[in-house]
Amino acid sequence: MTAERAPIRVLVVDDHRLFTQALELLLRGEDGIQVVGSAETGEEALELCRTTPVDVALVDIDLPGMDGIAVTTRLQSERPDVRVVVITAFQQPDVILRAVRAGASGYIMKTDVADSLVDAIRLAMAGSMVLPAGKLGPAVSVTGAWGSSPPVERQPARSAGGPRRADGPLSEREIEILQAIADGTSTLEMAEALAISEHTVRTHVKRILSKLEVHSKAEAVMVGVRLGLIRTGGAERP
Repeated sequence: MTAERAPIRVLVVDDHRLFTQALELLLRGEDGIQVVGSAETGEEALELCRTTPVDVALVDIDLPGMDGIAVTTRLQSERPDVRVVVITAFQQPDVILRAVRAGASGYIMKTDVADSLVDAIRLAMAGSMVLPAGKLGPAVSVTGAWGSSPPVERQPARSAGGPRRADGPLSEREIEILQAIADGTSTLEMAEALAISEHTVRTHVKRILSKLEVHSKAEAVMVGVRLGLIRTGGAERP
């Protein structure tokens, strides 16, 4: 008999009580998801995460006192096992980039919550990154990839049939691995799928970060999406 999988434990962090109640109502009764608490400030959220088991924190950016990006940074420092999904009305690409750099696993517009929240929670828990479609914009170039002005036009994302030809800084194998990172694939799973060692996978990842001039896998995914090298689950959702 297969053991029942534990529910994903969700913390809601938003200072608008009605919006918090709406999220709780949306998630209530959803199979495999359990709201374990809510907080109106970043300080409350951090304290709750110290005393309550939390898997995914839904964090508004515009919080009183410590903003959502600062909360994300602190959470990733104190509780790196907690996935953070930012829920906000801010659409600016630079805000999205700041959230990703802080360690957010997802970024959802409040107008898209009804359609995207449950999927975003599950994808974040699985290790995938969820980004708003069409909102990345040129701000991603500030991460350093090809300097401040990429010398190529944005290319369409590669098809499911295989990696696109590497006209940019990455090889086809590196694009393949970057796509696997965006999909939440583990190092071991990549190694098995590509018939290479885990050490080789890690070497490819280091080269990807170096070539794109970024410091984290999350930033590499952002740059890869911006340049059309890869797709993300969030970017392809309607």
